[in-house]
Amino acid sequence: MIANQRGLIKTRPGEKPRFGGIVYAESAEKVAFFIDRCDRQGIPLLFVQDVSGFMVGPEAEHEGIIRAGARFVEAMATARVPKIVLTVNHASGAGYYAMAGQGFDPDFIFSWPTGRMAVMEGEAAIQAVHGPAIERAKQSKQPLDPETQRAVEEMRADYEHQLDARYAAARGFVDAIIYPEETRDVLSLALRAARTNPGPHLGAFVLPQTPDA
Repeated sequence: MIANQRGLIKTRPGEKPRFGGIVYAESAEKVAFFIDRCDRQGIPLLFVQDVSGFMVGPEAEHEGIIRAGARFVEAMATARVPKIVLTVNHASGAGYYAMAGQGFDPDFIFSWPTGRMAVMEGEAAIQAVHGPAIERAKQSKQPLDPETQRAVEEMRADYEHQLDARYAAARGFVDAIIYPEETRDVLSLALRAARTNPGPHLGAFVLPQTPDA
């Protein structure tokens, strides 16, 4: 099992604390090694998602986050064993893809009702699009102009709606929304099904072509 751990994480003496839910270079290297070993030994992989992405910044780059992150994604994408995903909370950024995101077509994707998945969170998208205007308003100590404020509110509402696990499940991006108390039974069934399917996973709504009658 590969899981993200939220909260502030203590590190070795002399090192800065690290934020859980963010993938650091050391973690990415460790996970890549673990995935390779499971793949060689035929052990299925369970990804429990609660991730905000990879760590960024000069310090992370000096630690080799780009190389380690690429190693992580490569190991996950090329693993031949069954891959099952459970989203328990946030799943966004590049970390979502590294944790066997929907684009890599894992065998099963489940989510708790608390699951939220997207390329980025709503506030991050707002900053990416309207960040300069928001910063100018802060510096001038003036409210945002009505048009920009309306655009920000609409974008925030859109992201809140589309991040919901029900939105993803309704479009086939999630195989099922399950309750926490059902998790053990559902994952057990999914593992048995994945182990006995030697063929490729076709994905949601992808069926073989049949000739017209």
